[in-house]
Formats: sequence, structure tokens, C-alpha cells
Amino acid sequence: MSSLARIDRTARFRRVLGGLLAAWAVAPAGAVPAAAPAASAPQKVLHYAFRVAETSFDPVALSDIYSRIVTGHIFEGLYGYDPLARPALIRPLVATALPEIGNDFRTFTVHVKPGIFFADDPAFGGKPRELVAQDFVYTLERVADPATRSPNWASLNQNNIVGLAARRQRALDAHVAFDYDAPVSGLRAIDRYTLRIELSEPRPRFIELLAQGDIYGAVAREVVQAYGTTIGAHPVGTGPFRLVEWRRASRIVLARNPGYRNVTYDAQPAADDAAGQALLAKFKGRKLPMIDRVEIAVIENDQPRWLSFVNGDNDFIERVPEAFIDIALPGGKLARNLARKRIQAYRQLMPDENLTVFNMEDPVVGGDSAEHVALRRAIALGIDTPRENHVARHGQMIPAQSQAVPFTSGYDPAFVSEMSQFDPGRARALLDLYGYVDRNHDGWREQPDGSPLVLAINNQNDPASHQLGDLWQRNMAALGIRTEFRLAQWPENLKAARAGKFMIWDVNNQATHPDGQTQFEYLYGPSTGNFNLARFHSKEFDAIYEKLLVLPDGPERDAQFLAGKRLAIAWMPYKVHGHRFVTDMAYPQLVGFRRPLFWQDWWEYVDIEPTTIAR
Repeated sequence: MSSLARIDRTARFRRVLGGLLAAWAVAPAGAVPAAAPAASAPQKVLHYAFRVAETSFDPVALSDIYSRIVTGHIFEGLYGYDPLARPALIRPLVATALPEIGNDFRTFTVHVKPGIFFADDPAFGGKPRELVAQDFVYTLERVADPATRSPNWASLNQNNIVGLAARRQRALDAHVAFDYDAPVSGLRAIDRYTLRIELSEPRPRFIELLAQGDIYGAVAREVVQAYGTTIGAHPVGTGPFRLVEWRRASRIVLARNPGYRNVTYDAQPAADDAAGQALLAKFKGRKLPMIDRVEIAVIENDQPRWLSFVNGDNDFIERVPEAFIDIALPGGKLARNLARKRIQAYRQLMPDENLTVFNMEDPVVGGDSAEHVALRRAIALGIDTPRENHVARHGQMIPAQSQAVPFTSGYDPAFVSEMSQFDPGRARALLDLYGYVDRNHDGWREQPDGSPLVLAINNQNDPASHQLGDLWQRNMAALGIRTEFRLAQWPENLKAARAGKFMIWDVNNQATHPDGQTQFEYLYGPSTGNFNLARFHSKEFDAIYEKLLVLPDGPERDAQFLAGKRLAIAWMPYKVHGHRFVTDMAYPQLVGFRRPLFWQDWWEYVDIEPTTIAR
């Protein structure tokens, strides 16, 4: 047993013992023991570990996935996703129905269900606080407020809510606080339960934004005002769970929200989806959530996180580390020691991508001159993605052909491009042709002007990142290019990338919408500093992106996706390596799990059942 497991189990024993001692201490001396009350059912607790630390639980501030997993279970958007439907299906959550859409996808009217309440909190003065349409007005206005510095403003602003950007700009220009009390013409609660959003341009897929409860779930103004700068530690929503304990980057505990309304399990799996149909038959009509508590440890190192699962300290491991896939699933089959424990494996191709980001403002790898484009394309051709998949990813990746990711519009499995090619011979020829040659005969290429050619690559200080770094170094050495690495924690590298203070960085990205347009935002000029980490600027591409925003789904829009892919491949601001498979595992007591594709909430749809299998 690992030391981590021993510490965790010892802590559990002490908590139980402490509770017994406390119970004995309150009985007066000489008292006759009362008859023991009937034993209550044991709490159903889900234990698992995050592989990356959270940052905050204030939705307006979030871009990282692990914080959003937590907020996705506390806050609720107007809409959510069916837990079993594939392809993804958006359905009403706190809204009474799908939005009433008018004016060629410019007006969206939504009715909020009466009788939904926020979780109890001192900020409400001891009174129940009902969810109303104005809460969604306030939530969206917070994203626009310059004081929140929300990383999601660029995405929200692309929807052109009438008057919202102007309100933000007035606050910026006058150096005053955002005025939440002045009406925004395109964002109004027209009565207690009716929200109307007016856009200046058509947005046929605007509902997908309203389904992101982890970011745009309703926040109560009283709570924000009560907690001020500490709001990130006090999330209060209408969702099925509430935060009851938080030790930053160490332990997160959520409990069932006792005031959660009567919501029952229902779903629409495909007719030929046997596993989905079985889950529906098992759980249909059950009150949600089915578990009482979720206890999360943050274990960023792969080995102790894997051992904490194998040793039985966690019911579930999210994303089995790629380094342990061959141990967990040798030959693609569950290992015998895990099979004896009736552990289940869930393997899912994800709507994600591994990216090499080139800073287009960097004097070495950036720029739009012919030699700089040739350098980026040569580097991309020289990256041995088949070996990366075999050695570092353990076969858990399919080659990427473009920025588009599986399960999204714009993704075409038949599309093949240079993006997936490993061709070091062609890479060397490109370098020679455009003047990247070894002028001083030291074995390393110089730039066309004779200055040294050194690639500075940002990386993280963990085993998986080191392995990928070693592959980078070998691949570039084979081309005659020197590399050096700058090590920092992932949040620091993200901060540097957003500020444009880097040359090259490898990062993973996961789609949050079924619409593939969101992945193309990584190339959209106005999103520089947010999603556009490459700082890529192209009027031609921006025009394509803006057409994607307004066009309805269909052949004309598909043609724009294709044009955008070809431009991105030609300029190569990103080398897209592949799309990953994710394998999750669970002990038999966890039932009902199905990995979400674009959404974060799933705890309410699973149950913890008693089992006699030893852990």
C-alpha cells in the first residue's frame, strides 16, 4: 500500500473514532443509555482524484477544466445536455422549454421555471432565494464587467448582445465601475421569469452558450456582493451539489444540496445504444442526485494517483495516465488484477487536440514571410507524431488532420492533409531551400541572416512532459535544429502564452460545444490573448470565422470550414498532433458512469451501490 493510501485511511479512521468519542462525551455521567435509534443508511460517497489543481470556483474567472468540473455541479445554465444521447442533445434545465427564436436567430426568449431556489447561504439573510430571469442578466453582465477580467468575454462578445459591449466600453473609458443597474437593451428580464436576449447579428447556435452551466450558470448578486474578492471560495448555485470543504490544490468536498428541487433521471439514448438503454432502464425516474457526497483529492503526479486507485482509496480514476495504459489494459484487455476486482474501463475518443503553438509575433518562428512559413511547416513535418503516439501516448491518439476535432461540426473523418504527415526528408529540403543552412559547419543550422537558430520550447516539469520534450529534441536534432527548454508550471506557461511571452508551447485543448466554430477561435485575430494563443492574424481567416458565426448549418457553412482548415494548414500557426482517447476506470460500486463530451456534470447521474468485492 502506498504511503498516500495509508495516510488517507488513517485519516478516515480518526474521523470515525473522533465522532464516536464526541458522542460518548456528551452523555452525562451515570445516565442510562437511551435506546439506539434505527441505523440510517450510510452515505453514498464518491471518492476520486483530480490530476490538475483547481484555480477558483467563481464561474466568471474560469478557463481550466478541473475548476469547471466543480462549478458544473454547483451552478446551472438555462440548458444542459442529455447524459446519454449521442450525438449530443441540448435540453431545458432551468428553462421551461427550448428558446423562442425570432428575427432570423437574433432574438432569444427564454422562460425560467418558477420554484427553483439557490442553495441556502448567509448572503440571503436566512430567507429562501428564488432563481429569476434577472439572475441570468447579472451573470452575463459579470462576464462583460472589466473588473472581473473574465477569459470568457471574447467568446461572449462574439455573440454581439446589443448594448453589452458598449456598457463595458463606457466603464473602461471613464475608469468607473460597471453599472449593473442601468439596463442593457439586448439583455433584459422582461418579467420575473422571462429573459430576452437580442443580438445584432444572427447566431444560429447561441443556445450552446446558454448550455454552459459551468461558466454561464446563474450567480446571485447578493452572494457576489457579500463575499467580494473571496467569491471564488463561496460558490452558491441552484445545482445538485454545494461546496462544503476546500483546501486549495489539496482537497475538495461537495455534498448533496438539500434544497435541490425534484429532478428525476431521464435521457434519450439512441435506439441501438445497448449500454445507454440499459442505464435508462435502471435509473429512469430516480430522484437526482443519487449520491450524497463527492470527496476529491488533488494528486498531480501520475504514479500516486494511479496507486491511490489501485489500492482502493478512490472509487474512480478519471483519465488513466497514459504511462499506465499498458499496465491497466495490456493488449487492450483489462489486467487480471483489475478484472478480479470487477473494475470497469470506459474508453472514449474525445473532442480534443494536442497542439504545438507557434508564437506568430516571435522573431524566429513567427511572421508571415516565406522563410518563416517554411520554418514552421518544416518543424511540423519533422515532428514524429507516430512515435509520439506509440511511445509517449501509448497508442491513445489518432492523427489530426486539421483544427477541427471529432464530434463537432467541421470535422470530416475523410479529410487528409499535411498536418498528419511525418516527413523529415521534405522538412530538410524546405529548410535548405529557404536558407536555414549550416553556415559555420558546426552541425547546426543558422537562420537565413546567419544568426543562430535555436527553438525555445516552454514545457512542464513532470515525467510525461519530459518524455515529450525528449522526442522534440530528437526530432529537431535530426533536422539540424537546436532546442532549449524553459520549465514552468502549467498555469505559468498559460499566463506566458496569453501574454505572448514565449516561442513554442505544447498544449491540449478540448471542445466545449458541438459546434466546431469554437475550435477555429484559436485562429481568430480578435481573440488574441485569450483563445488565440498563437497570436495569428489573417483578414482572410477572420472573414471565414465571421461567416461561420452567422451561417446556418449546411453546405455553405461546410465550405467555409474547409477553407479555414486549408488556410490554417498553409500558414501553420499550430501543429495539431492528434485527438486523444481517454480511459476512465471505476470499481463496481460506481454505476451509471458515461463520460461527457462537451459538458462537465455527471455526478448526479451515478450511484454508489454496496458491493462485496474487496478493494
